[in-house]
Amino acid sequence: MPKSVFLHEEGNTPKNRVWSFLIVHSEYDYSMKDIARYSGVGYTTLKEIWKEFKGKKIVVQTRAVGKAKMYRLNLKNPVVNKFIDYYWAVVESVVKRENKFEEEENVYHISSSDAMPVSARNT
Repeated sequence: MPKSVFLHEEGNTPKNRVWSFLIVHSEYDYSMKDIARYSGVGYTTLKEIWKEFKGKKIVVQTRAVGKAKMYRLNLKNPVVNKFIDYYWAVVESVVKRENKFEEEENVYHISSSDAMPVSARNT
């Protein structure tokens, strides 16, 4: 599973992987089995994380499909909304940093060749 920008910056921990999956896929609900599979976290580990998430009302059950209970992020919880804002702020800062670095490289290459006399260029 490819590592997200958030996981690269904040640490590739099981809890961060679950947060990342739930935030990126917040428009859908998932069973715990699917969350474990798609976030790359063991089911037993997810059950431990899930106790905390349910206790803090980070996730809510949306429906039941057969025996499977479906969950999604609790967007009515202000803590969840703050964490979502933080998540996207981390991603945005990395993207800006990377773009700035690329722009600086491009400026350097352009300005270094433009600074040479025409007779010294290999054209």
